[in-house]
Amino acid sequence: MIKEIFSLPFEKKVGQLFIIGLPSDEIDAEAKELLEEISPGGICLFARNIKSLEQTRRLNDELRKKLPVEPIISIDQEGGLVDRLRRVLTPMPSARAIRQNGDLAAARLLGKITGEVLRILGLNMNFAPVMEILSEEREKLQNGLYSRSFGRSPGEVLGYAMVYLRGLQREGIWGCLKHFPGLGASDIDSHEEMPIVALSHDELIAQDLAPYIELFLYRRDEEDRIKAVMVGHGGYPKIDLVEETMGGKILPASINKHIVNDLLREELGYENLALTDDLEMGAITKHYTIEDAAKLALEASQDMILICSTSQSAISAYRSVLSAFKTKELSQKSLEKSLRRIAKIKSVLRPPLEFDKNRLLGLSEEIARLNQKLNYSYGGQTS
Repeated sequence: MIKEIFSLPFEKKVGQLFIIGLPSDEIDAEAKELLEEISPGGICLFARNIKSLEQTRRLNDELRKKLPVEPIISIDQEGGLVDRLRRVLTPMPSARAIRQNGDLAAARLLGKITGEVLRILGLNMNFAPVMEILSEEREKLQNGLYSRSFGRSPGEVLGYAMVYLRGLQREGIWGCLKHFPGLGASDIDSHEEMPIVALSHDELIAQDLAPYIELFLYRRDEEDRIKAVMVGHGGYPKIDLVEETMGGKILPASINKHIVNDLLREELGYENLALTDDLEMGAITKHYTIEDAAKLALEASQDMILICSTSQSAISAYRSVLSAFKTKELSQKSLEKSLRRIAKIKSVLRPPLEFDKNRLLGLSEEIARLNQKLNYSYGGQTS
């Protein structure tokens, strides 16, 4: 895979740094233009891209044919409120519902079912699990994470995330931990504005980062290892403040070299794929142009940039990044490092399973039985 990626034309090498969204449930003229110009390294599917089981698999098969290198085809399939498949399969339970029932086996089963479903549909990465720690006090904050966390303590989050990942990854779908270094203590949803996390370095290490550290060190089997981490858009004023002429500026973690390079890479020793949360979220777009955000992300040591909502934003960011590499505003050395990490994960992506609608419907029934066991109803509520 390294040879395959490094033999691409320069423009397509740069395209490998992008994970983009598609406008609809087919490869229409707009999607075709996106794919031809950017040749992205990955695609992220949303509910707008999923109309039926057959159509979703067909779309993913077509994406593989149109892109020059095997793409990362990803989705946010957490369960609960973040369930992109709810219109084609029984809605999946939330992480909170599983934790409330104290059921580690249910976490592993959710991962296993999710993994098999996604692989039959032609995907190979799931942007889950959510690693935020939501203590009883933090559960009162309005940050959009209430039902998405597996626990109230580092130990709980670690335990549930580990068994969930084991179920998911042993079915051939790689997980992606999010949202590094932790948004649990914030009181704003990063879809709307940049959340501020007023924790010190030591507080983060002891609490929010503790599960990450343990998972980074876990080495039992290849399928248990962490291949991807998504960095969130939170600001951390107690550990990083970029000085300006007047006062200081808080740089979101996703585009901040002190978080991505210094903390994630150097201090915690993480060597695999690092990627941004969607750069079209309010935490970024209210403060930066998409072009500047994309370049800052790569300067920060991110490997892949997510731009998932607007086709023009993806094209503008790509053109800006391409120009920055050509003019040496961005370094060739950093491009090569990221391409090697991308090649490393692409070399272990598993091919789709044979499409089997009856098996998918059977898995949908398994989800329904799991919901019944957890006393879970759609919307993430438990009675």
